[in-house]
Amino acid sequence: MDERGALLPALDRLFAGPRNSLLTISTILEGLENRSYAFAIAALNLPNCIPTGIPWLSTVTGVPMLLLVAQYFMGRPSPSLPDFIGKRGLERGRLQDFLGRARRHLRRLERTIHPRYGAWLAGTPRRLLLLAWTANIFVLALPIPFDNLFPAWAILFFCLALIEGDGVMAILGWLLTLVTAAWTVFLLMIGHAAIMAALATLRKFLFD
Repeated sequence: MDERGALLPALDRLFAGPRNSLLTISTILEGLENRSYAFAIAALNLPNCIPTGIPWLSTVTGVPMLLLVAQYFMGRPSPSLPDFIGKRGLERGRLQDFLGRARRHLRRLERTIHPRYGAWLAGTPRRLLLLAWTANIFVLALPIPFDNLFPAWAILFFCLALIEGDGVMAILGWLLTLVTAAWTVFLLMIGHAAIMAALATLRKFLFD
């Protein structure tokens, strides 16, 4: 399968078959082939794109994303999941019904996100994008308060770029990566200053 574009036809092909047959998560990921990693990471990442305030959500979702990225760089054709996850699935009939209801929205999405500016996703730019993608996932997985939203959106834009071959999404991912880097450094500086102030206060209380 070509990694670029045409997600809707790929889903049509995957969901086709007897309505009472089971389509497992592993089968879906195998059918998406090269795009399976970006698809799986996007699915794990989505809850972080909304400021829910749930403690440790970014770490709980970020660690599995790091494991998926590790498999990607190891050259596995699709993610390898534990059986208790990979063998879960839904009947094709339910998936076909869902796709029928969502088709209009997916077509609108594909008109917005589609293959363009391919130079951003080829050769050295692609390798740099993958490194930035990984770095954002690493930052997301770290338990740094107030540092989840920017890397989450950077990851999502990079996933969309890889799924649909869209250079505009890649550009947006790079912009959010720069914002993430600046914001993370700022938070770490604030945290360091707060720790030093607390230590100074404690020292003054104990020895003065």
